[in-house]
Amino acid sequence: MTTPTNFKRSTLTLALLTAFSAPVMAADEVSQDTTELETITVMGKAYRNTATKTSLEPEETPQSISIIEGEQLAQRGVKSLNQALRYAPGVVTEQKGAAVTMYDTFSIRGFKVNQSYYDGLVLQSLAGWNLQPQIDPVALQQIEVFKGPTSVLYGTMPPGGMINMIAKAPQQEKATEVSFATGSRNLVEASIDTTGQIGDGPLSYRIIALARTQDGQVDNTKEERYVFAPSLDWQVFERTLINFNMYYQNDPEMGMNSSLPSSGMFVSNPNGSTSPSTFIGDTDWNTFEREVLMLGYKVNHEFESGWTFLQNARFTDASLYQENTYMPSGGFDPSTGDIAQLAYSTDEESTGFTIDNQLSGTIDLAGAEHNILLGVDYQNLDGTSDQVYFSTPFMTNIFNPNSNLIDRDNMGASSTARDKVEVKQLGFYLQDQVRLDKLVLIAGGRYDLYEGEWYGSKADQNHFSYRVGALYELPYGFSPYVNYATSFEPVAGGNDGKQFVPEEGKQIEGGIKYESEDYSKAATLGLFQIVKENMLVADPSDPTYQRKIQVGEVTSKGVELEGRWVVNEALDVNASYTYTDMTISKDVQFEGKTPIYVPDHTVNFWANYYFYNGALNGLRVSGGGRYVGEMEIDAQNTGKVSSYTIADLSLGYDLGRVSDSLTGANANIIVNNLFNEEYYTCYDSNNCWYGAEQTIEVNVKYEF
Repeated sequence: MTTPTNFKRSTLTLALLTAFSAPVMAADEVSQDTTELETITVMGKAYRNTATKTSLEPEETPQSISIIEGEQLAQRGVKSLNQALRYAPGVVTEQKGAAVTMYDTFSIRGFKVNQSYYDGLVLQSLAGWNLQPQIDPVALQQIEVFKGPTSVLYGTMPPGGMINMIAKAPQQEKATEVSFATGSRNLVEASIDTTGQIGDGPLSYRIIALARTQDGQVDNTKEERYVFAPSLDWQVFERTLINFNMYYQNDPEMGMNSSLPSSGMFVSNPNGSTSPSTFIGDTDWNTFEREVLMLGYKVNHEFESGWTFLQNARFTDASLYQENTYMPSGGFDPSTGDIAQLAYSTDEESTGFTIDNQLSGTIDLAGAEHNILLGVDYQNLDGTSDQVYFSTPFMTNIFNPNSNLIDRDNMGASSTARDKVEVKQLGFYLQDQVRLDKLVLIAGGRYDLYEGEWYGSKADQNHFSYRVGALYELPYGFSPYVNYATSFEPVAGGNDGKQFVPEEGKQIEGGIKYESEDYSKAATLGLFQIVKENMLVADPSDPTYQRKIQVGEVTSKGVELEGRWVVNEALDVNASYTYTDMTISKDVQFEGKTPIYVPDHTVNFWANYYFYNGALNGLRVSGGGRYVGEMEIDAQNTGKVSSYTIADLSLGYDLGRVSDSLTGANANIIVNNLFNEEYYTCYDSNNCWYGAEQTIEVNVKYEF
C-alpha cells in the first residue's frame, strides 16, 4: 500500500495513519510498493499556545480552545480570516456579508471581537475606523480560537474570546510549494511557499508570496491582493534562537463597504428585488485601498536550569484610503425603491509597536509541579483618520440602479474632520499551572495601565484581571474542568466630570474533555455563562439620546460541543454544535432584548475521505455543512433574519498517480455554497448584506 504524499494532513492525523498502517505494511513486506508519509511540520521553538502562553498542551488547560489547522484552510480554499472561521464552534462570522472584505467581522459567544492576534501579538487597529490589518491564510500554519475572557494574558479584550493566527515558521528540511488557481468571478491566483536550511549553517528561511485578483460579488467591485512574508531563523547558539520576520500586504482594491435595505432583499417589495450583485454606489466614487507593513523579531533562549525566555516584538505601519457613499437617515423610500446617497472619503494611517516578554519554567514544590509564567507586555499606537463629507445627495433606485451619477467636480459643499487615535497599554502578568498527579490547577493575574484617545474622548484606566481553573484526568480519557475568568475593555469619555470605568466581563465555565488512548477520538463539552457589565447606554433623561450613562449589562449563556474522530486511515470527521442564549439583562431601553448577530443554534460538520486503492487511488473527497439559526434584525427585535444551511465540497487528486513525471503535484476543486443558497445578515432593516454566493475554484499545487 502506498499512501499519497501530497495530501497535507495534520500532525495528529499523520501519527494515527502510521499506527493504523503498521499492520498492513508488515503484511506487505514482500511488495515492491513503499510507504511514504509526509514529514510532520513543527511549529517552531518560539511557538506558544494561545491558552497559556507556554508550550504546555492546550488539552491540559481548563478552558475551551478550538484549533483550525492549515490542512483545513487549504481544503476549503479560504481567502480570509472571516472565511476560515465558518466552521469554528461558538463563532458567528461574516457579519457584513460576503462583499465587505476590508475587515474581519465576527463574534465569539455572542460578543463582537474588534481585533485579532498574529503570532501572539495584537494586530493593532485604528479604533472606531476601518484600518484593520488582515493576515492572508497563505501565511498561516493554524488558527487558535480561545473561548471566554482572555484579559489575564492579553489585556484589553472582549469577554467572548479571541483569535490567534499562528504564522508558518522556517523549517530545516527544504521544501517548496507552488500553487496556481482560477475560478469564479475571474479568480486568478499564484503563490509560493519555500523553506529550508541555508547550507549547513545556523540559518533557516521561509519565503511566502501571493498575488490574487478577483471580481467582487457586487457589480463594479474588485478584490486584489499582494503578499510578501519572509522570515529567518538564526540558531545563534544551541539554546538561543532569533527569528526575524516581515509581513507586507498591498490591497489595491478591497471590494465594497456598503449595505442594502432588507426591503427587496428578503422582505417582499412589489417594485422588485435586489440580488447579491446589486451595487448602489457610484463607479466614479468607489475606491478602497490598503497597505500594511509589519516588521518583527523573536528571541527565544533556553537556560540550563530549564527556564525559557521569549521576547516577541513587532512594528506596524499601515494606511487605508476609501471613497464611498452612505444612505442618510430616512434616505430610503420602500414604496418606490428610491434611495439617497451621500459621498464621503476617509484617509487613515497608523503606526504601532508591541512587545511581549515571557519567562517560563518549572518548579517542583512539596511534591507538586508548578509551571510558572511571568510576563510584561507593552503596546502603543498613533494614528489619524481624515474625513471629507459632501453635502449634495444623489438619488438612485435599488431595483434599477444608475452607477454613473457623481460628478467629481460638482459634489456640493464639503466638510472635513480629523480624528486622532492614541493607545498605550502596559501589562504585568503572572500564571501558575500546577500538576498534582491527575489534577491540573491554573491561576493567573494581570494588571494593566491603559491610556487611550479616540473621537476626542480620553480613557485613563487601570485594571486587574484574573483567572482560576481546575481540570482532573479521569480514567479512559475523560477530564472534567471548571474555570472562572474576567476581562476588561476601556471606555473613553465620562459624565459630570467623572470618567467612565472599563467594561468588565466575568465568565464561569464547566465541562468535560475527552481523548481516546490512541488519540483517534477527541471531544469537548462546555457550559458557560458570561456577564458583561458597565456598558454604555443612552440616558433616558436626554431627549437627544446623545448623553450616555454606564448601567448596561448583557448575559450570554450556552453550550458548546465539539468533536473529531479519525475513523480509520481513510476517513476522519469533525463536528460541533453551539447553543447560545444572549439577553440584555440591564438597560433603559432594550432590557430583555437579544443583541443582533446571535443565533440560538449553530451546527457544523466536515469530513474527509481518502482513497488508497483501486481506480480512485489518490483521490480525496471532503465536504461539510454549516447551519446558522435565525437572528434578530435589529436592536429593538422588530423582526428576524432567517436561518440558513450551507454545504461545501472539496475534491483533491494526486496527479502522481497519472504519471511519474507529475509526482509532487495535486489538483483540487473547491465549491463553496454548493447549492447556491441565498442568505443574509443585518445590522437593522436599512443595513443588510448578502452572504457568499456559490464559488468554484480549481487549483494545482506542486511540491518539491
